[in-house]
Amino acid sequence: MLALSIIEELRAIVGPENLATEKQDLICYGYDATQMEFLPSAVVHPANAEETAAVLRLANQRTFPVFPRGAGSGFTGGALPKAGGVVLVTTRMNRILRIDTENLIAEVEPGVVTEDFQKAVEKLGLFYPPDPASLKFSTLGGNVAENAGGPRCVKYGVTKDFVMGLELVLPTGEIIRTGTETYKAVVGYDLTRLLCGSEGTLGVITKIIFKLLPLPEAKKTMLPIFDSIDGAAQAVSTIIGAKIIPTTLEFMDYATLQCVEKRFNLGIPPEGRAVLLIEVDGDRELIEKQAARIHDLIKPLGLVQFRAAKDNAESEALWKVRRLVSPSLRDVNPHKFNEDIVVPRSKVPVVIRQIEKIQQKYDIPIVNFGHAGDGNIHVNVMINKEIPGQEEKAHEAIKEIFQAALDLNGTMSGEHGVGLAKQPYIEMELTPAQIKVMQGIKLSLDPNNILNPGKIFPWKEFSDAA
Repeated sequence: MLALSIIEELRAIVGPENLATEKQDLICYGYDATQMEFLPSAVVHPANAEETAAVLRLANQRTFPVFPRGAGSGFTGGALPKAGGVVLVTTRMNRILRIDTENLIAEVEPGVVTEDFQKAVEKLGLFYPPDPASLKFSTLGGNVAENAGGPRCVKYGVTKDFVMGLELVLPTGEIIRTGTETYKAVVGYDLTRLLCGSEGTLGVITKIIFKLLPLPEAKKTMLPIFDSIDGAAQAVSTIIGAKIIPTTLEFMDYATLQCVEKRFNLGIPPEGRAVLLIEVDGDRELIEKQAARIHDLIKPLGLVQFRAAKDNAESEALWKVRRLVSPSLRDVNPHKFNEDIVVPRSKVPVVIRQIEKIQQKYDIPIVNFGHAGDGNIHVNVMINKEIPGQEEKAHEAIKEIFQAALDLNGTMSGEHGVGLAKQPYIEMELTPAQIKVMQGIKLSLDPNNILNPGKIFPWKEFSDAA
């Protein structure tokens, strides 16, 4: 619990209307897309960097933790107030400050919703490619903090590839700027890249400078259906080996297809065992040639059916197969653990077969889909917590899934971060020396360990280090 004097000081910083202390209000900021919940002592909504800095200076003086939060759409508990304290919500800082059409950059505040930003730049003939599944409600500050990805990253990259500079409030309350508005800059350390994906542990983002691209003239969407996961995986390698880099290259395994078809009856052929969702963009004439070439390349690979959209309406119909995955999963079991491993794309069928063995071992459903173009697989371990022992089995299965990815030179997190959910497994991927270096960076910027403590690194170990 925070002392009443701290509450009064917070009220003076952000204003009474931007401070919450009642339990019914606090509950709204104690959860995210995970199945974990923690109740903060207070919630503040600062209007700018100066108010954010004042909150953090107070936190250092009075030694209470602060947890930055955007829309709270994360899958690993990165914004959850595990230690109580104060949740600092950035959604009041929600202005698009400028869109520079001459230099192809934009400056925004962290509370801007991702889709709103995309639409704003598209009206000017520009393009911001990162497209996490949460784009309709996630905020750009959260995207940067988690280094969000999405289907289009196979061609365009992830969030960090578009961040040129930041305004940042350090954990001790100083306001700094990182990066530049130029495409070349090699003065000093690249703090901008360090902060992308740092999960709110190194500072609070208050402004972002993004790189933009010209808006592609057109796009073409295709939905090939294969008789095996091996055929679908080979299709991915074949397409990219032919020097065609699609905008998106999504895949769904047989278990996923069964879920979607059972609920929504989309007409997937019964012999279909895997699906790719492929999209190319660019010059209209070029993408038609690419689509025809893709069809020719993958036809010998166990192709059961090939659907190609003729217009935007048909494109949306094809995307429906992918977008209906998440709502259909609850038909399998009411609770899920959504993991996001990554392996070299040629190893996708290998790891899928490994996951199938793990599923059989623990006798719990596991549904796989994701971004085949970059080997990023969303592994959904589906359980019913009301059944004794299922949650424990899920955690054991997840550990083996992570190990399977690591054994194939992959990683246990592609775009969801570590947060709290993956923290127990971090030593599977990082060596003690690597962790020590990262802890050293954290402590140099946050000597009192007040900003988002307990995330990424094991709680006990980090507390001892602090």
